[in-house]
Formats: sequence, C-alpha cells, structure tokens
Amino acid sequence: MEAEPPLYPMAGAAGPQGDEDLLGVPDGPEAPLDELVGAYPNYNEEEEERRYYRRKRLGVLKNVLAASAGGMLTYGVYLGLLQMQLILHYDETYREVKYGNMGLPDIDSKMLMGINVTPIAALLYTPVLIRFFGTKWMMFLAVGIYALFVSTNYWERYYTLVPSAVALGMAIVPLWASMGNYITRMAQKYHEYSHYKEQDGQGMKQRPPRGSHAPYLLVFQAIFYSFFHLSFACAQLPMIYFLNHYLYDLNHTLYNVQSCGTNSHGILSGFNKTVLRTLPRSGNLIVVESVLMAVAFLAMLLVLGLCGAAYRPTEEIDLRSVGWGNIFQLPFKHVRDYRLRHLVPFFIYSGFEVLFACTGIALGYGVCSVGLERLAYLLVAYSLGASAASLLGLLGLWLPRPVPLVAGAGVHLLLTFILFFWAPVPRVLQHSWILYVAAALWGVGSALNKTGLSTLLGILYEDKERQDFIFTIYHWWQAVAIFTVYLGSSLHMKLAVLLVTLVAAAVSYLRMEQKLRRGVAPRQPRIPRPQHKVRGYRYLEEDNSDESDAEGEHGDGAEEEAPPAGPRPGPEPAGLGRRPCPYEQAQGGDGPEEQ
Repeated sequence: MEAEPPLYPMAGAAGPQGDEDLLGVPDGPEAPLDELVGAYPNYNEEEEERRYYRRKRLGVLKNVLAASAGGMLTYGVYLGLLQMQLILHYDETYREVKYGNMGLPDIDSKMLMGINVTPIAALLYTPVLIRFFGTKWMMFLAVGIYALFVSTNYWERYYTLVPSAVALGMAIVPLWASMGNYITRMAQKYHEYSHYKEQDGQGMKQRPPRGSHAPYLLVFQAIFYSFFHLSFACAQLPMIYFLNHYLYDLNHTLYNVQSCGTNSHGILSGFNKTVLRTLPRSGNLIVVESVLMAVAFLAMLLVLGLCGAAYRPTEEIDLRSVGWGNIFQLPFKHVRDYRLRHLVPFFIYSGFEVLFACTGIALGYGVCSVGLERLAYLLVAYSLGASAASLLGLLGLWLPRPVPLVAGAGVHLLLTFILFFWAPVPRVLQHSWILYVAAALWGVGSALNKTGLSTLLGILYEDKERQDFIFTIYHWWQAVAIFTVYLGSSLHMKLAVLLVTLVAAAVSYLRMEQKLRRGVAPRQPRIPRPQHKVRGYRYLEEDNSDESDAEGEHGDGAEEEAPPAGPRPGPEPAGLGRRPCPYEQAQGGDGPEEQ
C-alpha cells in the first residue's frame, strides 16, 4: 500500500519539484539563512513605524481626554456636594430637627477653614509629593482624597467632616499642579510622536526647538478647560433634580432683604433663616450621596486606568535624584525669575475672579434678587459660557500670544465697572436676563484667563525638571488669593480689590512681554544633575534622560567619553563604582568600598 504524503513538508526536505521552490530559491539545506529567519517578505518598515506613532498619538489624546473628564467629574461632585450641604445646614429647622445641638454652623465654618487655610502650606510639600509619587499617581491620590471627602458625608460629625476637609485642602494645590504638569507633558509627547522623522544621520532624536510644542499645548489646554468648566454645570444637577423641590420661593426667603449688589452692606443681609418648605428624607439624601460617591469613584478609575504615565521610568528616577533638599528649595529659588514675578498679580487675580463668580455674582447679585431657587441656573450660565469660551483660546494659534489673556482681562474689566454702578432690585424678575448675561460673560473672561495662563507657563517653562515647580507656584498664589477672600469683606470692597488687582496684573504682564521682546535673559536657578544611587537601571547614550534641556544647550551636562571597549590583559580591577566579583573576593582583592 502506497504511503500518504505528509500533511506539512518536512524542514530541509526537498519538495515535489526538487530542491527549488516555485520562486527558484533552493529549499533544502543549501537554502539561504535570510529566507528561513528573515523578515516577513511583505513587511513595510516605514508603514509599520507610521502606524506605531499614530497609536502613540492616539494614546496621548486618550490621556488628555481622561484627565479632563476625571477633573470635571471630581470637581463637579465636590462643588455639588458642598453647595447642597451648605444650603441644608443653613436652614434652622433642618439643624434643630435632624442634628439637635450638634452645632452644624460651627462645623461648617471649621470645614471651610480647613479647605481654604490648609493650602497656604502647600508650597512646602507639593513638589516633594509630585516627585515622590510621580505626576500620574499624585493626580490619582488627590482625586481619591476628594472621594474620601464625599464619603464622610454619610456620617456628618465633627470628627468626620473636619479632618476630611483638612485633607482635601492639602490635596488642592498638588492636584492642580500635577494636572498642569500632565497636560504640558502630553503636548510635548504629542509633538515628539508627530515629528518622529526628524532625526540626524546617526538615528538619535534631535532636541526640538524651544516652543515647538506650543500649538499642541494650546489645543490640549483648551480641551482640558472646556471639560473642567463644565464641572460647575454638573455640580448643579443635585440641586436642580433634588433640592429645588424642597425650597421656598423668593417671596419667603427674600422677605427682609432690602438691597443687593454694592448697595448692600454684606452678602445676603436679611436673608431668611429657613429656606426649606419640607425636610428631605434621610433615605433620599443617602441616594443622592451614593450617586455622587459613584461618580467620584468613576473619576478615580478614569485617572487610574486611562491616564498613562507622564514620564518614562528613567525620567522619573532623574526627577527624584536631584536631591530632596533641592526639591524643597527650588520653588522659592524660582522667584528670582522676573517672568514669574511679573505674573504673580495675574496668579492672584485668577483666584479672586473664580471665587467672585461663585459668591459675588451668584449670591450678592443673583440669589439676593431672584431667589435661591435660581442659583443653579445662574451657575449653569457661567459654566456653559466658560466652557464654550475655552475653545476661543484656540485663537492663539493665529493671534499674538498676549491677545487672549488681555482680552479676558478686558471683559472682566468692563463687567467690573458695570457691576460697580448697577445693583439689582430684590424680588424683581424683569431684569433677571441681565444676571444670566453677566454670569456667562464672566465665564468667558475666566476661561480666557485660565487657558491663557496655563498655556503661557507651559511655553515659558518647557524644561521637564521645572514644570512641577512653576505650576505649584501658580496654584499656590491662587490658594492665597482664595484664602484672602475667605477672610471676608463687603461686596463693594471685593469689587474694588478686583479692579485694582486686574489693572496691576495686565500692566505687569505686558511689561513682561516687553522685556522678552527686548531679549532680557531671565535668571533661572540651576537644577543639580541627577546623582544616581539606584541599582538595576542602565542608561544608554541613545536615550540619555539624565541630560536636562539647559545642560544640553550649554554643553555642561555631557558625560566623559567612555574608554574604548576591548580585551584587556590580566584580570579587570574593581573600580570605584563596582563591587568586586566573587572571583576577586576569593583571590583576596576586596577592592575599595562603594562610595
């Protein structure tokens, strides 16, 4: 019986047509090695490289969208819960019936103090935390602290609310500094992946020219702040769909209110002590807080699962190995830079204006005249105006750099003058449209301010080892400004302070731009070279992340040339940076101790 041919041809065996296949290439033991172990014949290296970097760019976009959505959900939950909590605790009947003599107003004041006062010390620890945990993990930790604050509202007591508020205050500046650093790094990586072909003849990537990532940074900051400003609208959902059903109308809450705006001697003077028609059930409150807790947990998962790392592992080691003492001192040393000194008034005003939108316009003008039940819609108008205007920052792609920032300052300057001389009449709804227009326009100025400042800092300080310090200084001054407003003053005084700070900020910024055009060199503190003491990492010359941007430009960061490799006569001596091998130890040559 004739044997059946094998299903698969044997390796090295001759085919049915002899020792050559259909293409005329020998298929036996004489076959060339490239045909056996070489690349796939239809492999297109250029096309595969293009696909690889396209996936990298899509990954960067995914990181930006995930960080933006995570920040929006986090602040939406935090602001919504805080607003609902303060309204419920303000009602006198709610406090007496549900909590008796526990003293909720005193707890609320201490909780607000923890949120607003604690960030004053953030300049001391924020860069250390970001360098220790890394940018992405600092974002995740800060979002987790916000979720912790939400969870403590299940059991409202002094020992739950106040410690969580203090922890939240400690996380505010690290969260914003790491967010600003993260978006800037994503823009730099996107530029790197978009221009991967710009290599020299040896295949090593050239350092991109300064400011080359600016278009991508401007687009990413516009995306981030368009998402973030929607958090003010998301924060009003619990009030619109839940709390508004329990509120009295304006004829009850504003019965004793006589004047609003700059005509009043305080915010909401004469406001009624009871604002709830009926008390919400505890079960309904638990359902609302559970939904908010689920959204906060979703924000944590977005940051954890979808946000990639901001730096390569070797770069993370570099950022930490400059020394913890230097990391602690460098935020203070950056004050020598005249660019930062000129931008400090804008940092302070950035904190003033966002708090004035939530207290001055929303309460002193809005609630005082049209009632508490329309507070949510005023903040929604502010949120939608700010979110839409964040995309106006893209005009910076075609206009000169100062235009968006100065335009936002101009919008706020005009509105501040109008609010200075116009005061709404309590319980009159005919002019409520003016309040909505004012809130939306204030949001336009806020969006141009936030987007312009963050983009400007990312362009001026693109060195990887400086970004966390710069964004820490920016958001620390914002926290100081918010703390100053928290100390309290009349609405008339707040408008005067806003006006003076805004004019000083615009003049100082334009002076800084004038110095830059004249070519005045800024005085930047020197960042020490990394001193590696970590075992298990090897750094290649082709990917030398030890070299900072400043060192690469001036040439003082170049390492000494390594001796030529090759066999050496005799046993190799134990060097200063190497432990002796077991053979040398057996011969008695323990060698010098490791430094």
